[in-house]
Amino acid sequence: MSDYPSKVLADAVEAFSGLKGIGRRGALRMVLELLEHPKEDVVKFSDVLKRLTTDIHYCEVCFNMADTNRCRICNDPKRDTKQLCVVADIRDVMAIEQTQQFKGCYHVLGGIISPMEGKGPSDLTVDHLLNRIATGAVTEIIMALPATMEGDTTIFYIFKKINTLGLDALKLSTIARGIAIGDSLEYADEVTLGRSILDRTPYDKKF
Repeated sequence: MSDYPSKVLADAVEAFSGLKGIGRRGALRMVLELLEHPKEDVVKFSDVLKRLTTDIHYCEVCFNMADTNRCRICNDPKRDTKQLCVVADIRDVMAIEQTQQFKGCYHVLGGIISPMEGKGPSDLTVDHLLNRIATGAVTEIIMALPATMEGDTTIFYIFKKINTLGLDALKLSTIARGIAIGDSLEYADEVTLGRSILDRTPYDKKF
């Protein structure tokens, strides 16, 4: 028999605890907190959650999150479209944007190559990235992936693919390792991350 006095409460706790990093105790605190708010606020909250599944789009160019077919960055005429920063996910875009040190555009891979998690190159947006580069409109690729073995494997794989395009004038670089080994970009402080972008280093093209 459930420890919860209400099946509705138990179902709500079950739903919240399904989120990554939230245990049952944390989920219960969140649900009870919601119950203490006015009903109209809870209804508004539920409406916002519902809109996440109906109104969120992914940019048709870079795969960043957007409210329309293109994200605000790709639509910004002030951004340098010749400079492309490749990141693992949307949280990395937000982290880099907070530094205010990068004025180019992005490409979101949707993860990194990780055999342990069953994620290979075909699960990422690598082909779309290569298509963007193949047009010749991009002059620099900056790889801003996690400083992990999986991140390095992904960088090597992508650069090897880029090398087959024969674009000798294309500049390839990675962010400086001011980010601790094993750390994700989203947890780096703005100063360190900003400096890593500015002090990016050329990537060895000799595969």
